[in-house]
Amino acid sequence: MSTVLKQALKAWGAQHVRMIKDRENAVHEVRVAGKPAALRLHRPGYQSEAAIRSELDWMGALAEKGMRVPAPIPTTDGNLVFSMSSDQLATMVTWVEGAPIGEGGVPLEGSAEEQAALYRKVGAELAQLHNLTDGITLPDSFTRHRWDIPGLLGDDPFWGRFWECPALSEDDRNMVLRARAVAHDLATVYLENGADFGLIHADALRENVFVNNDLLTLIDFDDAGFGFRLYDLAVMMTQNVDEPAYEAIKTAALAGYRDHRALSQETEDLLPMFLMMRRFASMGWAVPRYDPNGPEVASYTQRAVAAARGFLGG
Repeated sequence: MSTVLKQALKAWGAQHVRMIKDRENAVHEVRVAGKPAALRLHRPGYQSEAAIRSELDWMGALAEKGMRVPAPIPTTDGNLVFSMSSDQLATMVTWVEGAPIGEGGVPLEGSAEEQAALYRKVGAELAQLHNLTDGITLPDSFTRHRWDIPGLLGDDPFWGRFWECPALSEDDRNMVLRARAVAHDLATVYLENGADFGLIHADALRENVFVNNDLLTLIDFDDAGFGFRLYDLAVMMTQNVDEPAYEAIKTAALAGYRDHRALSQETEDLLPMFLMMRRFASMGWAVPRYDPNGPEVASYTQRAVAAARGFLGG
């Protein structure tokens, strides 16, 4: 057990059970006062202490409004964020029972009808997230990154200059740059015409949607920020593009969203563009995290190129 982990366990008076994952953050199952909880050791340099505190403020406000999300647990000293001498930050949230609804790269389980029914619930869950968020008064100190036009398509996107990915051929890079320019113009018009914009989860992948007794819970708000609400829906659909029932899943997910929140046909028509923007962002995300010449970066690049080609009508 590392010194950092020992320090964090002591701050909450927690007992270690097991490591759950070590990706963006190292997440551990622990027990506090006899109850399970999730201890997160945050990746240094990704989020500031103020941004992490803001994430927890939002999650706590959502939980108070009755939404099923992990709620922050303070240390024994009453702090939501624990800072260690190694510049490592730790937080703890309530445990979420259940299991992910699926896994990226693995075919979605169930019949087409069952898949559509599941994603109607996911769409409804995102609508509830957006509705409740609009009723929350954020503190003046609240700070998170932005999934806006500069954050997705600007000169210095939040997840990196995706068009510089070394796995892109020269022709593919030029195509990605053309698609980026067209998307920038269309997104600008969309924003000027009153796009739905606010706090979003920004990572509603299958692994981050838990199901327990038919009830869904969104987890992992690490990438949450200010952005287009449509981006949340696009992220939700990225792992379903290759599903045989994609159209049925998409129709059901958007219907579930519309059951609780307005979504115009004009906005729906922009979904492929926002899905492409997520592909671009993910390509930029992958480069510093994997071998630039490895299969992971190649896979992210192939998906981004395919999305750009489809968007440009090629």
